[in-house]
Amino acid sequence: MDAASAVVTGAAEAYPRIVGALIRMTGDWDLAEDCAQEALAAALQRWPSSGVPDNPGAWLMTTARNRAIDVLRRTAVERTKLQDLAVLSGNDTADAPDGFPDDRLRLVFTCCHPALPLEARVALTLRTICGVPTADIARAFLVTEATMTRRLTRAKTKIAQAGIPYRVPQGPALAERLPGVLGVLYVLFTNGYNPDGAPAFADEAIRLARLLRALLPAVNPAPELSSEVAALLALFLFQHSRRAARRSPDGRLLTLDQQDRTLWDHNAIAEARTLLDALGDGPYALQARIAAAHATDGPTDWPEIARCYDRLWAGQPTAVIALNRAVAHGFAHGPAAGLTLLAEARAGGALDGYPHAVAAEADMRSRAGDHDRAAALFREAAAIAHSPAERDALLERAEAEA
Repeated sequence: MDAASAVVTGAAEAYPRIVGALIRMTGDWDLAEDCAQEALAAALQRWPSSGVPDNPGAWLMTTARNRAIDVLRRTAVERTKLQDLAVLSGNDTADAPDGFPDDRLRLVFTCCHPALPLEARVALTLRTICGVPTADIARAFLVTEATMTRRLTRAKTKIAQAGIPYRVPQGPALAERLPGVLGVLYVLFTNGYNPDGAPAFADEAIRLARLLRALLPAVNPAPELSSEVAALLALFLFQHSRRAARRSPDGRLLTLDQQDRTLWDHNAIAEARTLLDALGDGPYALQARIAAAHATDGPTDWPEIARCYDRLWAGQPTAVIALNRAVAHGFAHGPAAGLTLLAEARAGGALDGYPHAVAAEADMRSRAGDHDRAAALFREAAAIAHSPAERDALLERAEAEA
């Protein structure tokens, strides 16, 4: 492994450990992140000439810890923090507040604390756990780097001022907090999977889901908790497996029936199916079963997808699930059935101005033979589309209906 590759690997594997350990010892989020980044920069500078150490993670941890000690000495911070860092040099799990030896899981639960706004939780997770540069996070949220820096600073200040504990919740509290953590990972994945999203964010969501699945049994072995994590990972893998086939060579978005299925990641699909075989019918498991029905070389099992959406709707009667349920029934039982359910979903106004709802009606009108109305609806959806790629795809559909 060359030096640059070793640093990249070290960043992915060691970065959250380093940041988490230094936060635990110093209580200073900015110091922890800065020292971790400086350790990675030092590795890029030194390893090409000196060679990659036998234990790159330990080298990075030691370098970051020594840098923190230097900073604290220069700023005359309390002796207790220096003493804590000295202890850290001999035992990275010393003084763990919850008896759990891995700081990465503490970071996940702290960054995803419900006291923080959802957007702040996602951004803090990307910055602190994944090491994504603030500028990249800002671009994903369509704000300036200065604005995102202020948001991250406010989130860290909230953690300090509100006394949010840096620990993994125990007992019933863990079961209460886990859905919020999974919700953050879901938003993170969606930000990466959207047509104009950053694929790296989806990759990070998958990596964090794997991490959570590996670490959670050490804290709480309850099968139902691990099952939801495995279901979310399966859902991510099914969806992400099709990324390479979602666009044509000239960049157009392709619907599922237009995709070259040889481009799908069949290893990811196989892994997801293995996970799915051991799952029940929780919310993420049902979504994973829907994704599995799409990830097939044969005909799509729309009746099964409609049944899954019926069960999802029974437990989570949200507007988006109602929309997707209508689409599924439209394919399973004909466009008339889908249009009836779509009208019910739109009745309360929650889907007003939502381009996917307008596009869904357009598609069902087209399949029912009302091509003029379908063309008008596709143009209406394009006018309010969230991304240029979606707009272009909808306008192409409108032209095809004319």
